[in-house]
Amino acid sequence: MLADDALLQQAASWQGAGHKLALAFVIQTWGSSPRQVGSLMLVRDDARIAGSVSGGCVEGAVIDAALEMIEAGGSQRLDFGVADATAWEVGLSCGGQISILVMAVSETGFSPALLDDAAKSLARRVPVGFCLSVTGGGAHKAKSLPPKSELIDDEFWFVQTPRPHIIIIGAVHISQHLASMASQAGFAVTVIDPRRTFATADRFPGIDLVFDWPDRVLGEIVLDQETALIALTHDPKIDDAALHMVLGKPLFHIACLGSKRTHAARLQRLSDAGFSDADIGRIKGPAGLDIGAKTPAEIAVSVLAELIAAFRGKLAQ
Repeated sequence: MLADDALLQQAASWQGAGHKLALAFVIQTWGSSPRQVGSLMLVRDDARIAGSVSGGCVEGAVIDAALEMIEAGGSQRLDFGVADATAWEVGLSCGGQISILVMAVSETGFSPALLDDAAKSLARRVPVGFCLSVTGGGAHKAKSLPPKSELIDDEFWFVQTPRPHIIIIGAVHISQHLASMASQAGFAVTVIDPRRTFATADRFPGIDLVFDWPDRVLGEIVLDQETALIALTHDPKIDDAALHMVLGKPLFHIACLGSKRTHAARLQRLSDAGFSDADIGRIKGPAGLDIGAKTPAEIAVSVLAELIAAFRGKLAQ
């Protein structure tokens, strides 16, 4: 299943391939609802979907409405709630209520140009925001971003931010597990390795895999406070090249695999290269929480757990 920030890019891709489509936004919820405000589902003209608005409770009705809007070119608000007699009447076994705005990608709905602009912005890791009329007035780009998606009177403010980004240096066995688990945990993942033997698509299905040297790639990637780097090759020619590019950048986490002796030698090389103690001190090594991990999968779990703790501000300094 695509992450929320990837859905607008998928929609733009479908649009570029010549498909008509509609976007369905969760604009309001009451009580217990399986999807939060701002959740998005795409519906294509051939009834193919991506994303979800209720975890399966009301998707069928939303798809039907979306197909109608694709033909009509406008928008429609759908309200689903729990009847007094039975919660099953509208398919909401979770006992909540939900409002969904279905909007065709059209000049009278969510304009194709707006969708394309949003996809390009998210690809550059730039947050996007839109103001969508609930009463049929279409959509326009927000001049300033509210802190979260929310319904205000007859307008729904939709905010989408890029997923936090994990850059893995080295397409090794541990990386296969780490990339897969990190992606499932909601992170955008890029694996970089200049060695063709390791950097093959069949070993990393569905992962952004780059066959090149890290210092050539990282200069083209946004290295911000929503980015982390994990170096796993054990090869100074590769790992050190990556560290040279990210030290001094505001990454939320930098970690390297290797023994304490290997890590000490790494830090000495970086010091000899002129990096400050403050920059060098940010590197976590050996990477991963001490859970007694032995296998590649277990080590990947420990590395991801440490990374999540850092992202959530729970990692002990």
